Formats: sequence, C-alpha cells, structure tokens
Amino acid sequence: MAVTAAGSCVRLFLLHVKLKGVKCGVGEPSSWSTRLGARRHLLSEDVIKLQEFQRRKLALTFKHGAKGEYVQMFKQKLERNELILREELKELLHLCQTPEDMIIAKAAIYRYHGENRNLPGMEFKFGPLFMRLCYEMNMEEMAADAIKDKTLKGFFPDSTSFNIVMDMLFAKGRYEMALEVLTDMRSQGVLFNRDSYILAFAICYKLNSRRSCWICSTILEEAQSKSLLIPRQAYCFAVALAVKQGDLEKAKSLYSQIMSTSRISQNLQVYVLALDGAVSDVLSILTSAVDPRSPFVKKPEFSQEVVDVVRRCGERNPSSRSQVEQVLARLQRSGQVTPQSLDDMLCFTPSGQNFPFNKMVRTRGVRRQPGALDSTLLSE
Repeated sequence: MAVTAAGSCVRLFLLHVKLKGVKCGVGEPSSWSTRLGARRHLLSEDVIKLQEFQRRKLALTFKHGAKGEYVQMFKQKLERNELILREELKELLHLCQTPEDMIIAKAAIYRYHGENRNLPGMEFKFGPLFMRLCYEMNMEEMAADAIKDKTLKGFFPDSTSFNIVMDMLFAKGRYEMALEVLTDMRSQGVLFNRDSYILAFAICYKLNSRRSCWICSTILEEAQSKSLLIPRQAYCFAVALAVKQGDLEKAKSLYSQIMSTSRISQNLQVYVLALDGAVSDVLSILTSAVDPRSPFVKKPEFSQEVVDVVRRCGERNPSSRSQVEQVLARLQRSGQVTPQSLDDMLCFTPSGQNFPFNKMVRTRGVRRQPGALDSTLLSE
C-alpha cells in the first residue's frame, strides 16, 4: 500500500513542462497596449519559492499517503472544535490537493488566527505559506479575499504575502482586484519592499487611468519623502504610464530620476525623446548604440516600436530624415532591432539565482521559470 501511495505521489508531482513564452502586442506609437492573452509574472522564483514549497509538499505526501486522510482528519478536528497546533497547520497547508481541501485550509487559518491572535511575537508567519498554496492551486480570489478580510488582520503582517497575491492577480490580468489588495496593504500599514513598489507601479501602468496615475504618483512621492530607494523597474513603469497618459513632461521628469540604465530604460528614453521631437538627442543615443566606445560592450537592442516612432520623428524633420534613416538601417543590419514590444520588456520575470537543473514541477497548471531552492522557506 505504501508503494502505491508513493507511486501516486510521484505521478502527481513530477510532471515536467516547458516554459511557454508569451508576447505582448505592438500598440500605437504614443500609447502601446497588450494583447488580452499576454500575461506575465513579475516576481522571481526566489520570491515565490513555489518549487521549494512543492518539494516540501512531496515529502509530506510520502509521509501521510496520497489519499487525503490527513486533510479529512483535520476537518474532523475542526468539527470537534479542538485546538490547532502550529506544526499541524503547517502540514495541512502542504497537503491540500483540491478546491475542497482549500476550504478546510481556509477554515483552519481562521480558527488558528482566532486562537493565537493575542499571543505576543508569533515566530512563524503562515501568510506566505498560505499564499504559496493559493498560488499553486490557481486560487487567486481566495487569496485576495483572505488578505483583505478584517477578521484575519495580523495574519498577513509581511509584504511577501501581499506581493504574492498581487503577482497572482497581475499574471491573470485582474488589475482592479490587484489594486484593491495594494490599497489594503497601505491601509494596514504593511511596509513596502522593492517587489511591492514594482508590483504597485506595474498595476497602475496596466490600469492606465487617471486614478491609477494619481496612486502611482502618491506612492512615489511618499517613498521619496522618506528617502527610500525605488527600483529602476518601478521607475520604468511610472515613465511608461506617464507616456500612455500623454504627459511627456512628467515622463521626462521621471526618467531623469533613474540612476542607472538598462535595456528597457534606454528604449523608453529614446521613445520619449522621439515623441517629443528631440531628433538630435535621439540620433546621439542611437549612434552611440551602433558604435560603442569599447568593442567589449554589448550593443543594446531597440524595440521595433521604438524604431517606428523614431522613423516618424525623422519624417517630421526633413533636415534630419536621411541621418535618421541611416542610423536605423545600421541598427537593423547589426541585429539591434527586436520585435519584442515595450510592454514585453517592461513586464519581465527576473530569472533569480541559477537552479541546478532545468526542470519544473507542475501542479494544477502553475508554470514558473527555473529558480532558486531556498532552504529557509519555512522560516517565513
């Protein structure tokens, strides 16, 4: 019987799949957009730690068997109104396999929080663990409802729990719900980390409304007033949002605050300058890109969207048209023009640390890039 259970566990968890890339659509020159099916995660495996969660889940399933006896036992424990111990709840959150199991898990965290909310300095944070389970089970609505529930206030005191929920919702294109989680995070006084800022600005960028623009500006101003370091990727989302809102002056001002350059930031710079008609500045940047000062420097790539806007900029300036066409032709010949859209460049998933083998575990259709194994998962 043990052999049968083990075989069932292996079949359940060791399903390896290849990562399927998605491409975002090319939009209008001054307001790019994404295709409805283009979905991206913004958090790396180092943050989500889904693979380590699944390894721990596999080990516990071997221990308890694959027929869900432990979950049913826990259900009976809830019905008898018995005290829930910390280690028992940890195991439950690793053994859920079905939506029905998730209902039991949710009831368990409510009961556990009710029993322990007044205990000083709880050393174990269940929030990230529950969110990883929701992530694996593709149950972003349950995650969002739980983290916004006032009766669970204090159960998710960490930024990691909120970040995982927002990443889930962002990847599903549920930006309005992600914004609700973001505003709830601020109202609960949970401190932002670098991932929180990236997610916040990305959500505002995707919503592309006056309200989201105001929220983005407010969060940025608050961070700057406290001298907090804003990640470059977050600034890039803010610049892109200003462009989509047609505010080039704000876009230029935000860009000036980026302390170091990257592929996306350089693409945004050229894009904004071309929209603003600054042909000489555009030519200077693109000429330097084609002829780098050192042969050891990797030549930067530019999106076809950027190239198209630069070409239109040149057409509006007859005196510079031939120079623009020449430098664009050189970029094309040197392989420095990519079909990748600006949105695709913005919404990338960091690779994180190297993983010793390029395999992924698939559970209920969740797909993640190969990432790091972190033995400190259960310390959160």
